[in-house]
Amino acid sequence: MNPLNIILTILLFLSGVLTVILVLMHSGKGTGVSDMIASSLYNAGTGSGILEKNLDRLTVITAAVFIVCVIVMALTFPLGTIG
Repeated sequence: MNPLNIILTILLFLSGVLTVILVLMHSGKGTGVSDMIASSLYNAGTGSGILEKNLDRLTVITAAVFIVCVIVMALTFPLGTIG
């Protein structure tokens, strides 16, 4: 196995685990469609604290790293090079 594939496999595993953990750390927004509509109409500012925003950013970053690793591994996996 090529060193590039080893690094990508480790990054894929770590970013996948971190994404799952960060998604589970998010606070619940409601239980149904009616809660979604009511919360968006009456208190749109709840849950938008600095910690929640940072958690959102970290989740997006780890998900992006995961997707990039999957795409690069799909292109380079057997040989470690494109082509």
